[in-house]
Amino acid sequence: MPGPADLRLAVVIPAYQAARSVGAVVAGVRREVPQALVFVVDDGSTDGTAAAAGAAGATTVLHPVNRGKGAALRSGVERALTSDVEAIVTLDADGQHDPTAIPVLLAPLAPLATDGAADLVLGARARTPAMPPQRRLSNWLSSVLASRVAGAAVPDAQTGFRAFRRAVADAVRPEETGYDYELAFLLGAVVAGFRLRTVDVPTIYDGATSHFRHVADTWRVARVFARYGGRVLRG
Repeated sequence: MPGPADLRLAVVIPAYQAARSVGAVVAGVRREVPQALVFVVDDGSTDGTAAAAGAAGATTVLHPVNRGKGAALRSGVERALTSDVEAIVTLDADGQHDPTAIPVLLAPLAPLATDGAADLVLGARARTPAMPPQRRLSNWLSSVLASRVAGAAVPDAQTGFRAFRRAVADAVRPEETGYDYELAFLLGAVVAGFRLRTVDVPTIYDGATSHFRHVADTWRVARVFARYGGRVLRG
């Protein structure tokens, strides 16, 4: 039976000031899914991120100025859709997503998959002490609210480690440009009727600087949830 290695695949990696880590991430992706097209979107970095990604074998997409993680994801997905791919994986450039988990993410998307087959797969991290306390709290709250919108358990609504079929990317095109993009994509997909599954992935935090702006980005996320207020209340 065909499996993940048979998927025509693109991997999209949004990156900002990630020169120290992006090369290892790209190398890990290429080991796990050598058939994949790998696109790194350098979102206005000034530290040589694009050069590091290119040296590791990725195709780079450049933003002249920093536009936000959502804008980088959108550019990467749009670039992937210009190729003949069946599925897209997204993961971060800072090393917090382990490329060895990509086959686990892809398994529910594989051709002819029938047991719990999915259109969108989330890599769910456990809220362990490895995750900073403030992130554990926001992760828990967003997961509770997303579960009510989805009508099913969403254990990690904030994860950027995802795999989805081309049809999802064609249909769901959020306009958000920051960290709210990922939530808007998730909720838009489930409300549109696409099948959702989650798989467990490692929780990795190594002290790298986060670009999440707690006040501004939390407000943006809250606005996305507000669009689905009726579903949140009804559960």
